Amino acid sequence: MPHLSTRRPISSDGAVGTGRLHDLEQTALRHNVPVEDVLLIAVNLYGITSDQDRHRARVNLRLVRRPDVAWQIIVPLNQPASPFRLRGDELSLNGEVIAHVERIDADEAVGGYFRNEGRAATLNPNARSRCVGCGWCPNTLEAAADPRMQEDQGLDALLRALGEQHPRRNLAELEEVTVSTGCFEREGAAVAHLTALRPALERAGVTARIGFLTSVLRTDEAFETIASQVSPFVLRLTAEHFTRREALMKATKADLRPEQMPGLLTRARRAGLDTSYTYIVGLDPMENLMHGVNELAGEVTTFPNVQVFQAHTVIMQGMRTPGAESLEYYLQARTVIERAMAKTGLRPVAWECYRPLWYFTYAGEGLVDGRR
Repeated sequence: MPHLSTRRPISSDGAVGTGRLHDLEQTALRHNVPVEDVLLIAVNLYGITSDQDRHRARVNLRLVRRPDVAWQIIVPLNQPASPFRLRGDELSLNGEVIAHVERIDADEAVGGYFRNEGRAATLNPNARSRCVGCGWCPNTLEAAADPRMQEDQGLDALLRALGEQHPRRNLAELEEVTVSTGCFEREGAAVAHLTALRPALERAGVTARIGFLTSVLRTDEAFETIASQVSPFVLRLTAEHFTRREALMKATKADLRPEQMPGLLTRARRAGLDTSYTYIVGLDPMENLMHGVNELAGEVTTFPNVQVFQAHTVIMQGMRTPGAESLEYYLQARTVIERAMAKTGLRPVAWECYRPLWYFTYAGEGLVDGRR
């Protein structure tokens, strides 16, 4: 049975208690990280209590301590035990205002949306909302407005609609287009979609790198086809976690064993593709996390998408590994991953993840560069 934990306010040891800002400042000092990073990790971990009538949302906020940078996070808004409370546009920690919220949008499954101020886009071209199976995924909790694309004309229509929504109505500014869907259950279907997407992007005047979140691309033949017809391309392997894969994942992800992942990424690199992976912090014991990220560190050309596990329901709370209800677990994981990735010279990119472990600093160095 999964370990059952109770969501309760944070304290000075990162577990439970009063959840005062002073406590987080002391935690930040112990881990030698900015309190602003600790605050944002804690918001992701514990969610927000509010009067908003929605389960989770994309929230744009500016911290009172660092109002020069706006952060977009995806966070549950219905967490009554959280020490973070949203009233109007003020986000408070046990009564002390810590941030001002500029915008709240429902986190619906839609056909596509922009990130990084219009320089990146995420597409959901194959009905992400219909994907079921991974127990920790909150997609099925949300409303759906995402299409299943059946033909080239569908991609063209989606890109035309996105062009109208672009901040400057200019898709040529896109540098990265990420395909995010769990509904390509077979490698052939995924390759067929990608080889159709590249010419559709070209017809729209887009030369951006395509990123694909998937576990179904595994053969050298697929990598070679993508290298010749789809590049520039980054394979973002949906590793997610290294333990309890059969219990928590659908079969098309779970049947990729952790020991197979380094070799798969090696073969993709040899074919000429960029490589990365996605990982959810909070599901693995720390020793398994450490082993896994060390094994994959030398096989990626782009920093992995590392995100805080958010327990949107009581059932999801029970999926956490023991200790992962504590803020300390995530700050320790942050250090472990920094050490594993040190030899690569890679750094996280802020806009790539809405639930990251890094905000203002990474490995003691400034991370914010003004491009969000």
